Amino acid sequence: MNIMDFNVKKLAADAGTFLSRAVQFTEEKLGQAEKTELDAHLENLLSKAECTKIWTEKIMKQTEVLLQPNPNARIEEFVYEKLDRKAPSRINNPELLGQYMIDAGTEFGPGTAYGNALIKCGETQKRIGTADRELIQTSALNFLTPLRNFIEGDYKTIAKERKLLQNKRLDLDAAKTRLKKAKAAETRASQLNSARLEGDNNMIWAEEVTKSEQELRITQSEFDRQAEITRLLLEGISSTHAHHLRCLNDFVEAQMTYYAQCYQYMLDLQKQLGSFPSSYCNNNQTSVAPVPSASSNVIGSSALSSTSGLVIASPTNLIDLKECSGSRKARVLYDYDAANSSELSLLADEVITVFSVVGMDSDWLMGERGNQKGRVPITYLELLN
Repeated sequence: MNIMDFNVKKLAADAGTFLSRAVQFTEEKLGQAEKTELDAHLENLLSKAECTKIWTEKIMKQTEVLLQPNPNARIEEFVYEKLDRKAPSRINNPELLGQYMIDAGTEFGPGTAYGNALIKCGETQKRIGTADRELIQTSALNFLTPLRNFIEGDYKTIAKERKLLQNKRLDLDAAKTRLKKAKAAETRASQLNSARLEGDNNMIWAEEVTKSEQELRITQSEFDRQAEITRLLLEGISSTHAHHLRCLNDFVEAQMTYYAQCYQYMLDLQKQLGSFPSSYCNNNQTSVAPVPSASSNVIGSSALSSTSGLVIASPTNLIDLKECSGSRKARVLYDYDAANSSELSLLADEVITVFSVVGMDSDWLMGERGNQKGRVPITYLELLN
């Protein structure tokens, strides 16, 4: 019974406080009550915190869009995060494209130039997909997580204390209003001296003024204390900015690593594709590789115009060369830069010795120039009689 009485009294007190704050807030909005203004420094700190919260949310959301453009995937990740469960791993777009290319190249035939090129492109796309996955993981850990921790942790605490400060201010202003009304009533009562009842009224209002003054001192003390707590929390925003700056540097470094990896992957792929012609003729026609630059065009034209004593490397001739165990002389059609130490760099119009090696890729031969030896792409060669 005592517990129930206590709960009823507490509920009544809370309801009275809420009603008093609501009346004070309404009168302030209507211009019928005075409002205690916060000091300029505290107002600036509140404005800085609110600005930080707004822009942090915008940057965080747009970074999530950048790292994961698929809105359905973002929703799925959000749900799993709220359930405190790990989201299932899903294949990303570069990896899916790479797998399609590899499957197509396998079906067309790894021994064909187009099939081989598709496989190499697919492998590069899958490496880019892996780099993309690493970028997402690194950015989420080093950049998005600190921003989210601020929004869901530090700023929620600031918002809670700010709301409490607002309530303490309303209590303070309500106490000021009550004291003002009590003093006004006491003054009016003191002017009426004719009856004994009025004298009793003077005593009642004097007690009311004393009570209001005591209440004002209490609410003023609570307001000052809450203002100090809020100020200390808000001054930590500068430290938050410094921490977010370090996180931003980590994000930029992760992006730099990602783009550098992609650039290197594409450079390597470009070198590998340099050994493949872009157009092919049937077995009854000559096979002419494309020329990558204007200087190569001149060389290629001169080489093709002086075909006396030459046999252009048709598929039939190349197959014959692959099957025989001897060596042949060949003229280089275009410049070629070796992609690694196992290959031989070539200069247009030079003559080298070529021969086949058991187990070597069908698009390559072993080339020899003096003491130098290495793999050379067959599409860059003209076999000599």
